[in-house]
Amino acid sequence: MSLDQLDTAIVHALDVDGRATYARIGSVLGVSTQTVARRCRRLRDTAGLRVIGLPDPEQAGLTRWLLRITAAPAGARGLADSLVRRGDTQWVKLVSGGTEIFAIVNATDDGDSARAMLLHDLPRTASVHAVRAHCLLHSYFGGPSAWRGRRDSLDEAQQAELTEPQPRMPFAQIRPLHAGDGPLLTALQRDGRASHVELAQATGWSQATVAHRLAELRSAGSIYFDLEIDAAEYGVRTHAMLWLAVEPAHLDTVARELAEHPEVAFVGAITGPSNLMVNALCGTPAELHAYLVTRIGRIDGIRGVETTPVLRTLKASSPIPDRRRSHP
Repeated sequence: MSLDQLDTAIVHALDVDGRATYARIGSVLGVSTQTVARRCRRLRDTAGLRVIGLPDPEQAGLTRWLLRITAAPAGARGLADSLVRRGDTQWVKLVSGGTEIFAIVNATDDGDSARAMLLHDLPRTASVHAVRAHCLLHSYFGGPSAWRGRRDSLDEAQQAELTEPQPRMPFAQIRPLHAGDGPLLTALQRDGRASHVELAQATGWSQATVAHRLAELRSAGSIYFDLEIDAAEYGVRTHAMLWLAVEPAHLDTVARELAEHPEVAFVGAITGPSNLMVNALCGTPAELHAYLVTRIGRIDGIRGVETTPVLRTLKASSPIPDRRRSHP
C-alpha cells in the first residue's frame, strides 16, 4: 500500500491532535466524517495506524534506559519477544544482523524493575552475550515531537483549526499524575482514541470524571498523544540507530542541530562513550550514506559515529504491544 494525499493529510491531522474527532478532521480536510473513519480503519489494518496516550516521563517519575543486548543468533528473537511482553518496555528492535536487540525500559524512581532486569533477569539468560545500558539524560526530539516526514501535508491554518484549545486551569488546582491514574493511562496506552464511555469502563469512573481528568492532564502536559504507523508507507526503507561520541562542550549545540534534520525521528543525550543517540530514517542505504557524509560528517564536535541498522521493529512507542500487527 502507498499513502495518497488524503491519507497523509489524515495522519498529519492525528499527529496534531490524536483525539480529534473524525468530524473535525473531515471539516478541515473538506471530506465527510464517513470518509475519514473509513480511511482510518484501512490505515489501521494495512499500515498499523494507532494513536496512543503516554505520560510525560518526568512527571510520571520515570527514568528511561536504552539497552543494547548482544545475543546468540538462535536466541535473539525469543529474547526480543520476551522484552516485547513486558509492560515497562518500548521500541524493541532487532538490529545489527539480528544478533543485537535494542529496547527502551521505563523504570520508576525506585529503579527496582530496571535493576532486576540488568542484574538478575538478563544475566541468567543463556543466549545473552553482553548488555550495554545507557541512561537517557535528556530528550531533544521525539515523543511529543513527531517525525517531520509525516507532518508536511497540512498548512498552518489547518493545523491551527485542528488544535483544540485545552481549558485553562490554575496550575495549583491541577492534581499531578498519581497511582490512581494507572487504569486511565493503561487504557490510553492501548488506544489513545478510546471514547469516554470506554475509558469510564476501564477506570470505574463516571464519564464526567474521565472527561475532567483527561482535560486536566492534557492541560498540565502530563500526558501526550503519539502516533504509530509503518514508516515504510512514507518511503522509509533504511532505518538506523546512530551512536555519536560528541565533545561535551558541543553536545547541546550538536543535538539541537540534529533535531532540525528531516531524517531524524529521535535525538537523546545518554550516558556512556557514545553520549548522543539518534534514530535516523532514510529511503535507501545510499541516502543514509549521503546523510552521514554530507550532514553528520560536517558538524563540528562529533568525534565518532557507530551505525547500527534496524532490521525489524517488534514493539513501538506504546508499552502495550499491538497484537493485531507486527511492525516491520
